[in-house]
Amino acid sequence: MSDPIALSLGQKFELERMSRAIDATCDPQALRGLAKQLLQAWHSQKAATQWIMRQHLGTPSSLAGGLAVDGQTPLPSPSADFDGLDQGNL
Repeated sequence: MSDPIALSLGQKFELERMSRAIDATCDPQALRGLAKQLLQAWHSQKAATQWIMRQHLGTPSSLAGGLAVDGQTPLPSPSADFDGLDQGNL
């Protein structure tokens, strides 16, 4: 099999940048909104990964609901999923 999915150097830097922004946020309402955005992005990424796997493997959608890549749930890309977030504070 192929190597497990790994983050690129740019993705690692973006992850660190967003982690620091979260750590610096003291407003519970802002953190709640951010958590909801991350949850939506995570599930969107999961659905997209399952769709690609069905296309690649030809698996019927009723059977593909529980598929995961290498037994791991894919995580969202922080830079692509914060369109609605005011990044002026990040």
